[in-house]
Amino acid sequence: MTGEAPPPFEPLSIAACAAVAARLRAEGRRVVFTNGVFDLLHPGHVRYLQAARAEGDALIVAVNSDRSVRGNKGPDRPVTPERERAELIAALACVDAVTIFDEPTPAAVIVAVQPDVLVKGADWAADAIVGRETVEARGGRVVRVTIEPGWSTTTILERIRGAS
Repeated sequence: MTGEAPPPFEPLSIAACAAVAARLRAEGRRVVFTNGVFDLLHPGHVRYLQAARAEGDALIVAVNSDRSVRGNKGPDRPVTPERERAELIAALACVDAVTIFDEPTPAAVIVAVQPDVLVKGADWAADAIVGRETVEARGGRVVRVTIEPGWSTTTILERIRGAS
């Protein structure tokens, strides 16, 4: 052991994720894509990502930027900054690549990555899943994964606020 700290985490650009996906497809591997906030990482997140990865050979995850989260969830979110959330997701064995996106939806990332499988939680209505048309137009599929009951960042935050 050298005692040296590892270099700081750097999420991939969207273009770099697209290149990773293209390389994986050229190797004959099925690329799975999902996105989310992943604030206050908990077992529900981990199990969701493991289920997503089980749908293919490699998992690319797009993490909502802080600005995107504030626009979608309000000014008090996220608790954990975007780069830290992305670093935690990237450290999971089931995840192959991570990027951060700034838009309200991951539509542009999905167009760039062109995944074979798009995964979202079963709490999303099938016709409301952003990127569905993009994936299905190229012969891919959309999978809705059951959300682990009892795990929710919002619920965790409510418990913390109630205890103070």
